[in-house]
Amino acid sequence: MPDTATGLRHIEHVMGTVFSFDIRDEPTPAIRHALAAAVRQLHRVDAVFSTYRPDSHISRLDRGEIHLADCPPEVREVMSLCAQAAHVSEGWFSVVPAGTLDPSGLVKGWAAEAASHVLYEAGAQHTCVNGGGDLQLRGRPTPASAWRVGIAHPLRPGELLTVVSAPHDLAVATSGTGERGHHIFNPHTGAPADSFASLTLVGPRLTLTDTYATAAFARGEGAREWLETLDGYEGLAVLPDGREWRTRGFSRHEA
Repeated sequence: MPDTATGLRHIEHVMGTVFSFDIRDEPTPAIRHALAAAVRQLHRVDAVFSTYRPDSHISRLDRGEIHLADCPPEVREVMSLCAQAAHVSEGWFSVVPAGTLDPSGLVKGWAAEAASHVLYEAGAQHTCVNGGGDLQLRGRPTPASAWRVGIAHPLRPGELLTVVSAPHDLAVATSGTGERGHHIFNPHTGAPADSFASLTLVGPRLTLTDTYATAAFARGEGAREWLETLDGYEGLAVLPDGREWRTRGFSRHEA
């Protein structure tokens, strides 16, 4: 956890990806302790929710070895949030997207947001928690500047599609095929979703921002119209042929 002139940085390999912490507040003992607690919490989330670990609660729940009542409270919280997302998305978000129990489309964003909250409760008001490219931003990196997030172009390696500017708390989540291939499924057919090369969503908090990005990506046709109905969320999509669209308010977030 190296000190810098402007705060504290940390990188943690967990949940099959990389989480990074950029804390711009004075690294007080309370903030250092909170960072260590947030990292431990991420590893606990991995132990409970990983679909790749046969001993995780989610894997055991999927096999019918235990019931929801036998799981830690966070499993019930996540399943409740998943049910909410399924309702709001008209079924395009699912905890069984490919036929087996897999709440991963919500868990990573939920875990990053929770880590951000741990830091905030300890007094860190200016932070960026990045969970595999999905970010929960708080405050400002400096008193005179805003957070700036480069969004990679999914079809042009090394190029940026746009830059999102966040002068206040904001979440940024991108779903796409560039890093992990076709990993989002149409929950109604079980087939990989392929209507977009990438879809970026901005919103107030990462849990639902990330979840709604997944739902919109799975929906494909009609995603733009659906996103326009969500208060506080804006989207930018790139289609496989390179065409782009933005919801009406997305440009307000571009630098």
